[in-house]
Formats: sequence, structure tokens, C-alpha cells
Amino acid sequence: MAGQIPDLIAEARTGTGKGAARQARRDGMVPGIVYGGGADPLPINLPFNKLLTTLRAGRFMSTLFNMKVEGQEDVRVICRSVQRDVVKDLPTHVDFMRLKRTSRVNLFIPVEFENEEAAPGLKKGGVLNAVRPEVELVVTAGDIPEKLTVDLSGLDIGDTVTISSITLPEGAKPTIDRDFVIANISAPSGLRAADDAAEGEDVAADEVPTAGEEEAAEE
Repeated sequence: MAGQIPDLIAEARTGTGKGAARQARRDGMVPGIVYGGGADPLPINLPFNKLLTTLRAGRFMSTLFNMKVEGQEDVRVICRSVQRDVVKDLPTHVDFMRLKRTSRVNLFIPVEFENEEAAPGLKKGGVLNAVRPEVELVVTAGDIPEKLTVDLSGLDIGDTVTISSITLPEGAKPTIDRDFVIANISAPSGLRAADDAAEGEDVAADEVPTAGEEEAAEE
């Protein structure tokens, strides 16, 4: 059930305090700390360029990582704080929290659509609108789904897929406490334009006075 958890490679940092942190930055590293999980805090250094790339990819604060530190067992972590330079907005320190397999965590899970060929609405030229390509769920760290699957079989133009129509992994729960929309199938633009034109004609016809109305107006 669990998807691929990205690796985050770090090295143990010798020494603590501002001096060691400044030296790490001079060496092209970003100092950090890993805490929690019933173990002692572990000072670490992360390669600056790799960390910056990962940060810019998005969802850093809600992504579960498999942290690899030489001489240490791999551990699942989630970022809890990124300190940045106030001028350059670049990372200067990162805090991570260890997670047990039974820990609960908020993560964004991608949505995948299948059986598009079995959707009458799409065969008619309808357009699939993915309102939420990702859904934030509360999940167990040891059972993270790789994706959520939406079956489009039988869906026609105007049909909507909500979160209640998706089978979630056991123990997973959306962070939004309502039945929100995941996707819908809308009419093709040509058909929508024709419908809008027809509605405009109907309105215009309703606004044209009849002969009786014209006579009454003249009196």
C-alpha cells in the first residue's frame, strides 16, 4: 500500500552550537537537527544545493522522507521547521521529527484517473476537470498510499466525483471535514457556447413585447 518514500541524505554533524553551524554553511551544507521518536537529538548537515532543489519542488513540509545518515539506521522523518535568511530567503537551518510506523501525519496524496475510455461523457467530447489533483489526508506513517484512484467508468457530462466516492486506505482520513469535489466532466467548449447562445436568444425573445403589450403601452 505504501508508495515510494523519497530519500533524504544527510551526514552527522560533529560539534554543536553556532560555531559548528557556521562552519557547515561555509562548507556548502545546511545544519539541522533530528529529534523525537524516543531517541536522542541528532545534529545533521544537508547538502545545500540538494536541499534547495527539494524545497523548491514544493510540499517539503508535508512530505515524509526516509533519512539516510551514515552510521545510523534509516528513519522516517517529516520537516517541522525551515529557518531562512531574512534577506536571501535561503535555508539556514532545518528541524526534522522522527516518526514511528504508527505515527499519524498529514500528507498530500496524488489522484490518478483510470478507465477514461469507459466514460460516456468523455466519448462525447466532454472535458475532465481535475479540481484536486492532490488530496491532503491524515495517514499512518507505516501505511502511506502511493495514490488515490478515481474510476471514471460510466461518468457522463455534468457528473461530479467527490471524496466520498473514493475508497480511502484503512485509517486514512481527509483533513477537510466535508464531501468536497475531486473532479467533474464538463461539456466541450463548443457545446457550452451553443447553449449560451440559445439562452441569449430565449432571453431576447422574452423581452420583445407582444402586439397587445405595445397597444397597452401606447394608451
